[in-house]
Amino acid sequence: MKRLQMLMEIAIFASLGVVFDLLIPFKMPQGGSISLAMLPIFVMAFRHGVIGGVVTGALVGTIQLMFAPQILTVVQPLLDYTIAFGVVGLSGLFARQVKKAAAAGKNGRLMAIVLGATLLGAGLRYVCHVISGIVFFAEYAEGPVVPYSLIYNATYMVPSYLLCGIVAGLLFTTAPRLLRYSARGV
Repeated sequence: MKRLQMLMEIAIFASLGVVFDLLIPFKMPQGGSISLAMLPIFVMAFRHGVIGGVVTGALVGTIQLMFAPQILTVVQPLLDYTIAFGVVGLSGLFARQVKKAAAAGKNGRLMAIVLGATLLGAGLRYVCHVISGIVFFAEYAEGPVVPYSLIYNATYMVPSYLLCGIVAGLLFTTAPRLLRYSARGV
């Protein structure tokens, strides 16, 4: 029963991630956007750990390939979509600490752990996009490719991290029951 519930949650939260990405308040001219797409991945990572987070993230990235992706080679979409969103789920490495802080009612500690964990996930996604920018999008760089890719990808990843990290922190400090997993539901 637990496995079935986790699979259902992965499907639901991956769908939410794609919808949140389609509700884009700001889109970059050469790809990337500021959105809440990582939020459902973080929720799954904190509820189910690394496996739940990585699977949800990889699914979000893969589904995004159906909605006007920028594809240059066979490898590039894997790095820019499936892997980039999959590594966001590694924030689940902090699931135990997040749940412990929430159960103890230590909201300041909970917020700090969530912000640190979401920084890890968003930071790893940023690294994937920077590598992709250097390897696959170098011809579009205005100046030296490495600094250009670092700056270009930071312009949407930093605000996306802040947005998702703060919303996740507020979500779990106000509704810590969302972190609990039971066979009967949330």
